[in-house]
Amino acid sequence: MAPPAARLARVSRAVTFSACHRLHSKSLSNEENLKLFGKCNNPNGHGHNYKVIVTVRGEIDPVSGMVINLTDLKEYMQEAIMEPLDHKNLDKDVPYFAEVVSTTENLAVFIWENLKKLLPVGTLYKVKVYETDQNIVVYKGEEIMSEK
Repeated sequence: MAPPAARLARVSRAVTFSACHRLHSKSLSNEENLKLFGKCNNPNGHGHNYKVIVTVRGEIDPVSGMVINLTDLKEYMQEAIMEPLDHKNLDKDVPYFAEVVSTTENLAVFIWENLKKLLPVGTLYKVKVYETDQNIVVYKGEEIMSEK
């Protein structure tokens, strides 16, 4: 009997963390920042309970039956997300955001880049960040929009 064909699957894991930030661009005046970001430009910042869902993809291993060991994924997410971000002021405690506006879009990119360094090459598929139940960002590693 022939061996079964390789099967691809996606596996997701979620974590939540709390952090504060201030939406403020050094490229804009205080007035422009206030107009653009409104109450999210509060000089004292504001906080969120972020939820992050990380999705990896790959072949289902015929021996283990897994795409990735969930214990390993949990450890990667702890190192890439929880340690640098949980209970932090994103703008003051995370060097990446010293020069990058701490929007949820940029937070998704930060998490992607951190995870990409830890996960097996080519397995990271998607990072989904919930800033609130209504505001959600999905990032899949794209750098620029392709021309049509």
